[in-house]
Amino acid sequence: MKLVLEDGTQIQGKSFGYQKSVAGEVVFNTAMTGYPESLTDPSYKGQILVLTYPLIGNYGVPNVAIKDNILQYFESDKIQLSGLIVSEYNEDYSHWNAEKSLGNWMKEHKVPGMFGVDTRMLTKIIREKGAMLGKMICNDKDVEAYDPDKDNLVDKVSVKERIVYGNGEKKVLLIDCGVKNNIIRNLLKRDFTVIRVPWNYDFLNEDYDGILVSNGPGNPKQCEATINNLSKAMNQTKPIMGICLGNQLMALASGADTYKLKYGHRSHNQPVILANTNRSYITSQNHGYAIDRKTLPKKWESLFINLNDGTNEGIRHKSMPFFSVQFHPEASSGPTDTEFLFDDFLKMIIET
Repeated sequence: MKLVLEDGTQIQGKSFGYQKSVAGEVVFNTAMTGYPESLTDPSYKGQILVLTYPLIGNYGVPNVAIKDNILQYFESDKIQLSGLIVSEYNEDYSHWNAEKSLGNWMKEHKVPGMFGVDTRMLTKIIREKGAMLGKMICNDKDVEAYDPDKDNLVDKVSVKERIVYGNGEKKVLLIDCGVKNNIIRNLLKRDFTVIRVPWNYDFLNEDYDGILVSNGPGNPKQCEATINNLSKAMNQTKPIMGICLGNQLMALASGADTYKLKYGHRSHNQPVILANTNRSYITSQNHGYAIDRKTLPKKWESLFINLNDGTNEGIRHKSMPFFSVQFHPEASSGPTDTEFLFDDFLKMIIET
């Protein structure tokens, strides 16, 4: 198997998982653990993921059938990314709750993998030249190049009908743009009733106490229906919280603009600072777009700033209970420094 990047770079490797050729955007993640969560994260839809940590597969994959409303160990019900590239793949897993190998799990979901690659060298190429399109070519069977930014990926990963979880006193309307299961877990843990609706659902006549706009893949400007509905929702006083893509959608609904980052933020140890303070947090991130904070309307302000490159990591309204963050406060496998933001959201709902 070989990887072919759009700049002409070709890298040879060995195949594992499912045997097929795929195309997509090549991105990287620097996490040491959490590949079952990353592979099932809908934010990776249409992408070929490079894991920089050298050894992958050593703890296998947990039971895929254990659930309590939602799967216990995964962020969605299937592998979402197009392909996986690792340095060293270990088929001989060992972990107390492992049920199968990573390779066998990928075969079940028809997702190809490639190992024997210097993934840190590959990551340096992406950092220097920017995120680029690529192909994983298996058995010399070429495929057409694919640019996921030109597709409405959110429509592919969002639920198609309204689903209700829990029976709490307060109701949260969850706009599913590719929501991670751990967001739902965090809401249920705080005794919310969660009303999960499709990305383009007209929710303005729903009975709810607050809105949460989820994470998701791709270009936020593809989600016009969500942006329009959020803009209308901002005419009332019910609290609104956004996460990752939800941060960008709230910005667009407020009148601000977004842009594509050179290679995105995809790691478990991104430092951010609370705006106008010296308080910093370590966060998990997975996004290719950011808010142009210079375009924020006067009634809005930055909430968090990335300490590595100064990009926006969250916004809030100066007088209304609306806020959003670019990172993942629900991050699994961590860090969990910012999970308190769900408590802030609950407090807003109680006090409104």
